[in-house]
Amino acid sequence: MNQEQRPTLFEAFKFWLKLGLISFGGPSGQIAIMHSELVEKKKWISEERFLNALNFCMLLPGPEAQQLAAYCGWLLHRTWGGIIAGTLFFFPAAILLWVLSFIYMAYGSVPEIVAVFDGLKAAVLAIVVVAVIRIGTKALKSKGRWLLALASFICIFFLKLPFPLIVFSAALIGWLLERNKKTEDSEKAEISADLEKATPAWKVLLVGGLLWVLPIVFFGSWLGVNHTVVEEGLFFSKASMVTFGGAYAVLPYVGQQAVDVHGWMSSGQMMDGLGLAETTPGPLVMVLQFVGFVGGWQNPGDLSPIMGATLGAFITTWVTFVPCFIWIFLGAPHVERLRGHAGWSAALSAVTAAVVGVILNLAIWFGLHVIIPDDAPVNWFGVVVSLVAFVGMWRFKWEVVPVVLGAGLLGWLESVLF
Repeated sequence: MNQEQRPTLFEAFKFWLKLGLISFGGPSGQIAIMHSELVEKKKWISEERFLNALNFCMLLPGPEAQQLAAYCGWLLHRTWGGIIAGTLFFFPAAILLWVLSFIYMAYGSVPEIVAVFDGLKAAVLAIVVVAVIRIGTKALKSKGRWLLALASFICIFFLKLPFPLIVFSAALIGWLLERNKKTEDSEKAEISADLEKATPAWKVLLVGGLLWVLPIVFFGSWLGVNHTVVEEGLFFSKASMVTFGGAYAVLPYVGQQAVDVHGWMSSGQMMDGLGLAETTPGPLVMVLQFVGFVGGWQNPGDLSPIMGATLGAFITTWVTFVPCFIWIFLGAPHVERLRGHAGWSAALSAVTAAVVGVILNLAIWFGLHVIIPDDAPVNWFGVVVSLVAFVGMWRFKWEVVPVVLGAGLLGWLESVLF
């Protein structure tokens, strides 16, 4: 590895565990932490490899930050490195979110707790708006990328086109614009000998596929194919294959399906779940575990609510993340070989631009639910808290965790004082 320092597996394990415990701030914050530690401080991975991995992960369905961690772990220690990095990235959050979900379902009807979540929702709105601006600033560096982002927003917000169609169209446009350019010799990927040690594709598909479906088959044989836990396993398996663009892109789709189609939860509970996910480390897509928990709690069948909720949370988390490892272990060896190819790089850059438009769509969707909840009068408390949180994060660089916790405290104080 050119100018890269390879750590031992144990050194890497300690880092990935630490990252899983401190990775607050959503994908932008998590990617920034990984870049600072892996590239700048520890020099385990080169800038070129890191950015190449990031662009590839943006193209995949699922949480890009978790997949980036798995990719970087694979670069350092191949299959076991990828498994360790990808798992530790979300496992601490899964444990903590289970505890918070239980508290929410058991005591969420208490007015003071409801008020806390009202504050959390306002903070989340500010976080999403900041994400739109920051990601857009970094990704939209030309008029062409601005046009792609605008077209993406129009297609998803007004025309309701599916995100996979948008993202692959953007990739095709980027590739076509650069297809005739030749890659300079200095930019060609260096295919190191140990890349040949990558796990064969057939083994990745066989083992990964079995791990993916066996829990669903088991629960189906035990609880019946119409049980909520099984339905959640099937739905989130499908979601893991079609929800491109990370958590910000997946939430409108999952929210619509979970609330309007399956009836597992209310729109207010969906918003509360995102507030909970923002208070935990790990990927924001952990909100899907909350959806599985609430759905299992409210529709347990012959199980107790806590058992139904726990199994729902487990199967949702399992089928959300197992496919992520499959995509990485299948694609990473080929991506490394394409590193530096002009057409490939242009395609990935175009995808990043399109994702900005999708995030803007989420910001508007979120804002409507926070400021005018369920066609109620304007929520002026939410407006003020969102504005204060936005100014603090944008102008004064407030961290995400204090903002979320502070907004929750303001929600509680508002219910007590007024």
